[in-house]
Amino acid sequence: MALDAMAYRNFKQEMIGFIWKELDPYEHEIERTGEIPRDDLFPKLRRMRCFGLTVPEAYGGVGLSVSQYVPILAELSKIHGGIRVIVHVHNMTAKAVAALGSEEQKRALLPKVATGEWSVAFGLTEPDAGTGRDLKTRAVRDGDHFVVNGRKHLITNSEFASHFMVFGYTDPSRGARGISALMVDRGTPGFTIADMPETMGCRGGQHGYLTFKDCRVPVTNVLGTEGEGLLQMTAALETSRLFIAATSLGTAERALELSLEFAKKRSTFGKPIAERQAVQAYLADMATDIYALRTMVTDAAHKADRGERIPAEASMCKLFGLEAVGRVTDRALLVHGGVGYTRKYPIERLYRDARLNWVEEGTPTIQRLVIAREFIEGYRWTSDRDLG
Repeated sequence: MALDAMAYRNFKQEMIGFIWKELDPYEHEIERTGEIPRDDLFPKLRRMRCFGLTVPEAYGGVGLSVSQYVPILAELSKIHGGIRVIVHVHNMTAKAVAALGSEEQKRALLPKVATGEWSVAFGLTEPDAGTGRDLKTRAVRDGDHFVVNGRKHLITNSEFASHFMVFGYTDPSRGARGISALMVDRGTPGFTIADMPETMGCRGGQHGYLTFKDCRVPVTNVLGTEGEGLLQMTAALETSRLFIAATSLGTAERALELSLEFAKKRSTFGKPIAERQAVQAYLADMATDIYALRTMVTDAAHKADRGERIPAEASMCKLFGLEAVGRVTDRALLVHGGVGYTRKYPIERLYRDARLNWVEEGTPTIQRLVIAREFIEGYRWTSDRDLG
């Protein structure tokens, strides 16, 4: 699943122009209102096929590979976190459906997902549990339906999603092998959605509470294999964690770009602050973090495109990415000084937007546990040289 080199080069160039010409101007309105003007914005995203970036061409999507999608997601992260969140989550779940769904499910869902007419949200995190084998949501078989009861929260895109990929126990007696993924249609009786409080950053990227009370879902709505939901979730999170690292990269790159521009213009004691060694040290550290993160993301994306599982690499990218973008935005604020703390410059927004990366798709503690477990269980490094 990938565009050929010439087609991708043209598409990427057109997409970057679109992002800066047509999406960037929304920043001030979104920050002022705390809302994304979907009626105005979504038709533009549809026109540029932003909802089908990771959907295979066979189902009406653009068909980008992981390596091709990552730079576009990074560019979106530069202009506004709320817009990035919408596009990221939509394409992440679309990719999961493409990987896990039956042919019948893919043909029913993906063409409308690719156009943005439909959108699938990822229903995993719970207010009373974590995101793994301690899930409280239950789906009890009753004839040709499951009866679902449970709660989810922090569910991105729930305000407009048409379908929800909900994880819960269909057979608790099997432990971790008893978790399944069910596709639940919006509006199903017994399924309600409520808004959550406004977030620190990525404004307009809405999150919701999901409540299931005796909600009947057809057995045919199981996504993938019944009982394999935990394994399916883990595979989906690998790619998503890599994508979060790409958003850290884009935010960090923009923070450095703005800091360089500001340092060259801002003068104290008769010369630009870019000539001062303390500021140069900040800029050098920022550039070093960005180079390291870009190299990590590129390597992991190539492995994913080869069909390799990347549990360690994805968590390392996510962990290093959140720490790197934290350092970069800290230093960007120091370069800008007091005015950087005001909303006169985008640094203030980038600083807030970046903090979502600490908790999105797992905290730093979770990433360290995954990385350590992989190496303890015998993970070994691979590279292009290992392939011959």
